[in-house]
Amino acid sequence: MKIGFIGLGNMGAPMAANLAKAGHEVIGFDAAGTTASGVAVAASSAEAAQGAEVVITMLPNGAILRSVASDVVPAMTQGAVLVDCSTVDVESARAVADLATKAGLGFVDAPVSGGTIGAEAGTLTFMAGGAQEAFDRAAPLFDIMGQKAVHCGDAGAGQAAKICNNMILGATMIATCEAFALADKLGLERQKMFDVVSTSSGYSWSMNAYCPAPGVGPQSPADNGYEPGFAADLMLKDLRLSQQAAEAVDADTPMGAVAAALYAQFVEEEDGKGRDFSAMLPRLAARGRG
Repeated sequence: MKIGFIGLGNMGAPMAANLAKAGHEVIGFDAAGTTASGVAVAASSAEAAQGAEVVITMLPNGAILRSVASDVVPAMTQGAVLVDCSTVDVESARAVADLATKAGLGFVDAPVSGGTIGAEAGTLTFMAGGAQEAFDRAAPLFDIMGQKAVHCGDAGAGQAAKICNNMILGATMIATCEAFALADKLGLERQKMFDVVSTSSGYSWSMNAYCPAPGVGPQSPADNGYEPGFAADLMLKDLRLSQQAAEAVDADTPMGAVAAALYAQFVEEEDGKGRDFSAMLPRLAARGRG
């Protein structure tokens, strides 16, 4: 399959490389000039899209997605499929879906979960929205880049699933970090707490698969100085998207709102920018109740 891939950052580059490694012809473009292993380089996003059966985008936000789509959609061959793997607001996903549909293209919004580790390993989870036919066309590519793809509904449903998932993740990571910080002050060893909680009712992905305490549980960014697998900046972005969506539909999300406020303080006022989102643990461990 000929694939155009636009956005070769920390997530996009390994995703594109996995597609090329699987034998697909991948032509990529990134505004910053970054490249990916096995991926040919285009001079523009429109050039990457020309003649492609599927065009995949992995971009920072909804405004950039809309801008790129305005360049890419006219360059695409009628009947091709545009797959956006960015995490953006639901409104932007639906606007681009409408643009693509009017141009005779298929569209899938398919944000991912799994971070850079999952992108490199090809174990991402895709949460997809769009027409069934477009999802079916993209499904073989999801199988290469990830371990699971769920068709969640019409256009925008993938973004809805992603922001709901990450609102849970942000809140549970904070709670996990708070528990470790409390355990420290109560004199409970972190390993002992993990041994209990990881097999008890406090079980969660944040505890069991991505433990924020160095040297405890499976290997995680905590064991690498909190170099980001999933940056706190990106968690803040997703939590803000969740609150934007909640406001738009009049949903009461108090825990999501608190998580967004805490990550905003951590990233914008403290030292959280550029660190993994689990670095909330040393932040909390160093603080008192005041």
